[in-house]
Amino acid sequence: MSDPKILVVEDEENIREAVVYSLSQEGFDVYSANDGEDGLNKARTIMPDLVLLDVMLPKLDGFEVCRMIRKDLDLPVFMLSAKGEEIDRVVGLELGADDYITKPFSMRELVVRIRNMLKRSSNLSSSTLSDDELIIIGNLSIDTKSHRVKIDNQEINLKPREFELLYLLASNQGKALSRHQILEKLWGHRYIGDIRTVDVHVRWIREKIEDDPSSPSRLVTIRGIGYRFDG
Repeated sequence: MSDPKILVVEDEENIREAVVYSLSQEGFDVYSANDGEDGLNKARTIMPDLVLLDVMLPKLDGFEVCRMIRKDLDLPVFMLSAKGEEIDRVVGLELGADDYITKPFSMRELVVRIRNMLKRSSNLSSSTLSDDELIIIGNLSIDTKSHRVKIDNQEINLKPREFELLYLLASNQGKALSRHQILEKLWGHRYIGDIRTVDVHVRWIREKIEDDPSSPSRLVTIRGIGYRFDG
């Protein structure tokens, strides 16, 4: 098996070189870019296993690069920021970042979190899905063998993480699952990112399966707990 490919998009040369060196020493196949435009182009051509993406970048900032990656590609995005402000984390999650770390950071912590993210990404199906299971709830069907979701026999396009989350909630129909339970099941017990990533993914799913995403009838919020699938 080839080494995982990591794309580091960082305009500060000393940080970029230190991260590239450290990840290379850990056995990763590392590529780099020093601005958002080049980073986006390389993400599309290299198709890395993970993108390590700085927020403050020339040409295209990290938020815009993340948004465009999420539109076109399905791969983990790990954002870096020197700010550490609440709004940065929220915006990053809203745009689809999988994890977030603020500068200055420990290189050891960064490596561990990247490994955990890659492991979660590669083990999603084996850890969550039952083989050959078909869930039918009303006009919604979830086929774990083909990874297809349909409403009224019309296919709904879900990213892998969205599919996993929908399956988890639907297979526990009528049961409230806390955000921590969802994180542990889908992101792993070592996940130390923002718990609101669950809320972001739920909102994305609602936009695709609910008649009125602002007043959901299928995937409902249980205040103070988490979410429940009512069908």
